[in-house]
Amino acid sequence: MKTILIIEDYKDILENLTEYFEMEGYKILAANNGRQGIELAREFIPDVIICDCLMYEMDGSEVLRLLLASPETCEIPFIFSTSLSQKLDCENALKLGADNFIVKPYELDTLLNMVKGLIKSGSKRHHLAF
Repeated sequence: MKTILIIEDYKDILENLTEYFEMEGYKILAANNGRQGIELAREFIPDVIICDCLMYEMDGSEVLRLLLASPETCEIPFIFSTSLSQKLDCENALKLGADNFIVKPYELDTLLNMVKGLIKSGSKRHHLAF
């Protein structure tokens, strides 16, 4: 069973995503803030992370930076989820090292396809020459 870590500070979205992906057959780790998400990522090494960009305490960019800095978590595929719809925000997220970016509101099937693709292919960062 593949594991998805969802980091989202909006309770309703976190609960809806958790329920949806569990019904699709995934094990879900749920975090309502960035610090908790990083702890779960380090402890369980999920197959994919879906992380909200704008959160209190620690935003998604900081979460990604900290995960990329650790050898244990640097290759976990990472999807930013946000309400920001500007193209520049998407480009910045990808420059930071995110594998994909989805804008709220989105179709759950679209997010599911992103997750399936990243589980199959792994992070693009894995394929980059450093």
